[in-house]
Parts: sequence; C-alpha cells; structure tokens
Amino acid sequence: MDSSSTLRDRMRSHRFLSTLLVVATLFVGILIGTIIQRGVKGATRGVNSSDAAPLKVPAPQQLSSAFSQVAKQLEPSVVNINTESTPKANPHIRRRGNPQGGGDDNGGGDPFQDFFDRFFGGQGGGQSPFGGDQGGATEHSLGSGVIVDSKGYIITNQHVVDKADRIRVKLDGDPPGVQHDAKVVGTDQETDLAVIKIDVDHSLTAAKLGNSDSMNVGDWVLAIGSPFALEETVTAGIVSSKGREIDGRRQFQRFIQTDAAINPGNSGGPLVNMNSEVIGINTAIFTESGGYQGIGFALPSNIVADVYNQITGSPEHKVVRGSIGVAFSAQPNPAIARVYGAKSGVVVSSVTSGGPADKAGLKIGDTITTVNGKPIKNGDELVNEISAEKPGSKIKIGYERGGKTQEASVEVADRAKLYGATANEEESNNEEQPVAGKLGLSVRGITPDMADRLGIPANKGVIVSDVKPGSFAEDIGFGRGDVILEVNKQSVNSEEDFRRITGQLKSGQDVVFLVRQGRGRNASTGFLAGTLP
Repeated sequence: MDSSSTLRDRMRSHRFLSTLLVVATLFVGILIGTIIQRGVKGATRGVNSSDAAPLKVPAPQQLSSAFSQVAKQLEPSVVNINTESTPKANPHIRRRGNPQGGGDDNGGGDPFQDFFDRFFGGQGGGQSPFGGDQGGATEHSLGSGVIVDSKGYIITNQHVVDKADRIRVKLDGDPPGVQHDAKVVGTDQETDLAVIKIDVDHSLTAAKLGNSDSMNVGDWVLAIGSPFALEETVTAGIVSSKGREIDGRRQFQRFIQTDAAINPGNSGGPLVNMNSEVIGINTAIFTESGGYQGIGFALPSNIVADVYNQITGSPEHKVVRGSIGVAFSAQPNPAIARVYGAKSGVVVSSVTSGGPADKAGLKIGDTITTVNGKPIKNGDELVNEISAEKPGSKIKIGYERGGKTQEASVEVADRAKLYGATANEEESNNEEQPVAGKLGLSVRGITPDMADRLGIPANKGVIVSDVKPGSFAEDIGFGRGDVILEVNKQSVNSEEDFRRITGQLKSGQDVVFLVRQGRGRNASTGFLAGTLP
C-alpha cells in the first residue's frame, strides 16, 4: 500500500468523525430543547389565568373624517371681511414710541410686529393680501369673522375694521363679486374685539359658542378663515397653552395658544373644538417673518361672549368695566411679597390721584387681600372681580398695611372715565365725544426723580405714557416719552391740569401743545398742533 492510499483512508476517517460529531451535537440540542419546552409547559399549567381580561383593539378612529365634519359645519358661519380706508396725508405722522421719528421703536425685531399695526394684512401699507404695493391712495385689507346671530351679527377683531371707511363681507356660497356692506355695532380696544352687522333678506347660519374653560392643553382645534385671501381655509392643531399673556399693557387679554396654522387674513376667524363649537377668536401670531411659525393666539370664547353681550346689550354699544384706580405688578414677584410682608394678595404699586382707591385711603405698598370678602390671590383675580362691578356700586376692599388687616369701602368708577385718555371713547351730555378720548393720549405726572433725569424743573409738565394708534395724538406726531408743557398757552404742571384744560376743548377747535421731545442733548422743545376732529 502506497502513501497516497494511506492519506485517502485518513481523510475518510476524519470525515466520518466530523459527521458523527455534528449528528451528536444536533441530538444533544434537540434533547435540551425538549426538556426546556416540557418545563415551560409545566410552569404554564401551574398559573390560573381565568381572571385575565382579554385585550381588545379599538376600531380605527377616523380623525380626518372628524376634521372634515367640523369644517363642513362651521364654514357657512365663517366670513371674509374686506375693508377700504383712505389715510390722512400728514407729514408729522411717526412710528409709535419713537420721539425722534425716523424708525421703529422696536428696531424691527419685535416678534409681535403685526399685532397692533399691520397685523394679519390689516390697515397698513396699502398692500394686497399677496404682497406688493397696490398703488393709489386707498388702502385695502382683509380679515375673517364668524356669524354668531342669524340676523347678521358678526364677531371679528377690532384691528380688522379699525379706521375703515368701508367694510364689506363675503358670505360662504356668495357668487364671485357679491359682497355685503357692514356697519360697526361696537368695538372694545382692551380685548381687540369688534361686532359688525350686515343686513340680508334671509336667515344666516350662526356658529355655536363653546366654553373655553373646558379646553385642555393637548385638545385638538381647527382654525378657519381666509389667510392671504384664500377663503375657507382650515388648519388643524392642538391647544398649546392657556391663559397666555403677550402684552402686559392689556389686562383683559389672556389667550389660548395653539399651533394650528394662523396667517395674515385669519384674524377675527374662529378657533373651534371637535364639537364644532367656537372656543376662541384668532387674534395674534408670534412671528419673525410675518407668517406662520407654529405659535398663534386666540381670545377665549368666555371673554368674547362677555364683550359681545355688553356691546349688543347696551344703547351705547360699548363695554363698561369697573375700576378703583390702582396698579400692580403684572407678574407675581416673590421679592415684592417678601419686602412688603405679603403672604398672599396683590401689592399696590400705584394709586391714581383722585381715584376711588385714593379717596378711600389706599396707599402704595398696601396689599389687597379680599374683595367683598372673597380672597384675592393674584392680579388677574383682582381685575376680574372689580371690572365685573357696575360703576357707582360700593365694594369692600380688604388690605394689609404694616402687618395689620384693614378694610375700606370703595366706590367703583367707570374704567373708561377713570383712564379716559386711553380707554374707550364715550359721549358727553351734548353728544360730543370728550376730548380725552379724541386726543388718544395717556399721561402721567412727573416725579422729582423723573424730572431730574429728563433735565426739566420739578413739577413741570406731564409725560406721555401711551399713544392710541390712529388717534389725533398720533396723527400730529406724539410719541411715548414726550413731555407736555403747555396746552394752548396754558401751563400743564400735573395730570389734573391736563384733564382740566383738555376737558374744555371742543371738536373743531385748534389745539397747540408745547412739547419737549427726546432726552439729553437730543431733547428739543417744539409745537405739535392740529384741529380736533
């Protein structure tokens, strides 16, 4: 036998051993698996699962179908609003808040840039809904609204119809070119709401109002309106937050925040829930580009209902709110509470001279704890309680001073009269609007410290704290921070002087203000003048 045959014999032997090893391994694996399986079966037989509830898979929820049903029900109640206005030619008009003119007081970086001026394509720039200058003197703007009464009553935003010479409403289903002239029933600057009315020969489909307090963060909502003139546009989102404050100067605005897409033209349209109920009026957006960025704000329906009922339910068509003439920090500050020793309540930071609280003896630093015996925890509760009281009524204000609890009887005043310079316009006995409302100015007295910083004599003049957009004061060039020294050659040394002098002015009368504008070396004194409308 040669060497080659010996090698073949060895290879055959090795293959046999390898095959035998594989077979043995498989056998052992099968044996072990069988033993484990028997163990599992044995363990399973030892558990009584008769009390286990079977799992059930719910039927697929047709959310898209729910959206379409809500949209179909609401669209007949949502209207497109077009306005026309002719701006006054006045070389003295400046941007609000910049005493020197020539630029925006927010430097162009205000994320709420459209909230008061060009908001949602409204009242500014003479621009078309799709951008670009239309040319001509007449300015066109658009917005949305929602029918809340079959007789033609429509809720929208004030800034949609403010300063409009003509308001036209397009109803769902109207042929192209058909629009209905609308009249303003009343407006409320504090909440930026307006009620308008159209006259038609048939009953309209009114939307159903829901309870905004029942909404929770995460609830689905739809925004319906005419963004960029695209009618019957529906966008979906959720409630992102509640009670959101975006402008500390407006005490009666607490918004529902949503990520439903809201764009220019949506303003005044409804925010609705999955029950096809209006739970908000779309009012503002947070934007750095002028368009949708995922954050929109709607005024809650509970506030909307109160404003609407007051506007339509009173002969004056205005909203009346009570006030006692106190101010406080908008945001709770633990440091204030610690310094003034307030465990709860609202620390008074300012008392209006001659106002109800001042007459009742309240002072700066007092902590208001109760209204008519009801505990007050924060500023919102204080405002809600007092604003709901009728002017002329008396309420009990509980407060703490120096660690001692006291109580005062305070007669509630009409907020519009108490803060007449910035509140809603009202009518006097001779049916002329008081000059405070026509001027559109809010002023404050100048403290010695302020006088020192402004470089003017103490107790001389009053400082402008706010200018109402579109008012006479804005038209003739007033801005925040201006100091009024004289009115028609009469010295103004206090708020009382200003009220007394301007209260004697009549419509059609010329008025000349001696005003100091700017600060430091840039300050100058000049005249601002015009004829009262």
